[in-house]
Amino acid sequence: MTALINAISPVRLGRPFRPLLSAVVVMNLGDGVVVAAGPLLVASLTRDPFLVSLAFLCENLPALVFGTVAGVVVDRQDRRRIAIVVNLARAVVLVVLAATIMTGSVSIAIVLAALLVLGTAETFGDLATSSLLPRLVSREGLGIANARLQGGYILTNQLVGPPVGAFLFVVAASVPFIADAVCYVLGAVLVAKIAASAAAKPSPGSDAAALEGEEATPPTILHDLVEGARWLRDHRPMRTLVLTIVAFNVTFGAAWSVLVLYVGDRLGMDQIGFGLITAAGAIGGVIGTGLYGSLERRFSLGDIMRVGLIIETFTHLTLALTRSAAVALITMVVFGAHAFVWGTTATSIRQRAVPDHLMGRVSGIYRVGVFGGIVVGTPIGGLLARQFGITAPFWFGFVGSAILVVILWREFAHIAHAGAIEPDPAAEPGPA
Repeated sequence: MTALINAISPVRLGRPFRPLLSAVVVMNLGDGVVVAAGPLLVASLTRDPFLVSLAFLCENLPALVFGTVAGVVVDRQDRRRIAIVVNLARAVVLVVLAATIMTGSVSIAIVLAALLVLGTAETFGDLATSSLLPRLVSREGLGIANARLQGGYILTNQLVGPPVGAFLFVVAASVPFIADAVCYVLGAVLVAKIAASAAAKPSPGSDAAALEGEEATPPTILHDLVEGARWLRDHRPMRTLVLTIVAFNVTFGAAWSVLVLYVGDRLGMDQIGFGLITAAGAIGGVIGTGLYGSLERRFSLGDIMRVGLIIETFTHLTLALTRSAAVALITMVVFGAHAFVWGTTATSIRQRAVPDHLMGRVSGIYRVGVFGGIVVGTPIGGLLARQFGITAPFWFGFVGSAILVVILWREFAHIAHAGAIEPDPAAEPGPA
């Protein structure tokens, strides 16, 4: 058992990392259960496509609206305490939702309100957790640590949780939400096990440190937001990384917005086939995160990023050309491996480069960029598919991604070594 624990969470990552990893696994198991149960609940309450789309909007809108503000809060407050409080708040919301289901008083309005609150809590909770990690793990261990977190997310949220959630929903509609609430309580308990001394390293250069022992007016939220945005503007590699993820998520959002229609119309697969396509991406993610340590040792991070985005570019091309379900499944496995390797690499680079006292704010801006790119790309894909056919969004993704790879090719080396680069406040920011 000890050998297995050490293989999953190597000793070099430190003991404080283990309760954090356990908490992430437990919470994502609960989320995975609701990934299936949530849409089933919405579909049982309404068949109106507009209301169904509102459910998706309510889940993702808080990240755009509160992402930067959440970053300020995470930088100002105890990140460990934020994660605990947010998890307990999620549990309360889920219990209330389950109670309305059991009493028969649930409505689509209640579900949408619950999704808004849960989405807001997730924005704060995810930023607190990701910003906490660099305080628990050495800079050299961040790649493996993020790979372990990503692997736990894939296994529980995308592979194990959804079928369990669908089964529990059939047993009783309220049970999946109660199960998710229990997982969040357990997650809060596990985060609480992280020693406060390990989670609260000093943040040199922070406003709080500068004001300590002095009587001064605390900075406003706007001041903190501007400080984070200014740092990002002046740090060329990090600024380029944010612009890169925004641009590529526009092409990704355009193509993936019609994936469910593409699977049926182009590949001739049914609902089970769509499930297989999404599962193939998750399986690729497990493979990618499992191999991440070897990749990081053998290749430079710049080359990992270059190859990854070449894979993404040719994923769009392959899906635009093929009518074969087998080819599409293999392509999705490869894409899934790339997606999670890229995510692990980008997160690790950001955590190494951003000063601790700005981690929440910069991560919040990054999070807004991630969701913003998808939000922009989604209607583009829908309109292209309506006007030019179901493969048009994938051709858009291929052409757009290819252009971006050429433009950004030399920048990846600078991005990969961003942790060793400090911006020159006196210098004019160069073009991304």
